[in-house]
Amino acid sequence: MSAAPRTDKPAGRFRRMLDRLSSSPEDLESEELQEAAAASGCTRISDCSDRQIVRVTGTLRTVTLRPRAGVPALEAELFDGTAPLDVVWLGRRSIVGIEPGRKLIASGRIAMSHGRRVLFNPKYELRPLGQE
Repeated sequence: MSAAPRTDKPAGRFRRMLDRLSSSPEDLESEELQEAAAASGCTRISDCSDRQIVRVTGTLRTVTLRPRAGVPALEAELFDGTAPLDVVWLGRRSIVGIEPGRKLIASGRIAMSHGRRVLFNPKYELRPLGQE
């Protein structure tokens, strides 16, 4: 009788080091973001559903100015290693500290728009630059 293949991650220090060396930079960043989200007690973005009030954390991938219905809107994509979330501040052209690569915690009610999760005008907390 043959043993079933292992699907869990190896536990040995040497094996973990080999896994890290063979992983892509994107995979490593995604894993680090997921660990940070779990440590902060925030909801994973992939677990968020429509109309749910959430507190999420991650890194801003992109920040763009895109008008919505003739009103200026600052849009950013927040990523926590599990899924992206569009964060939109209506009536804003810019916000000091909201820039690609910045980590933040955002809270509010999730909406679904064109199959994507969106958080409009969230409460947010920028993470200190030295702790990134």
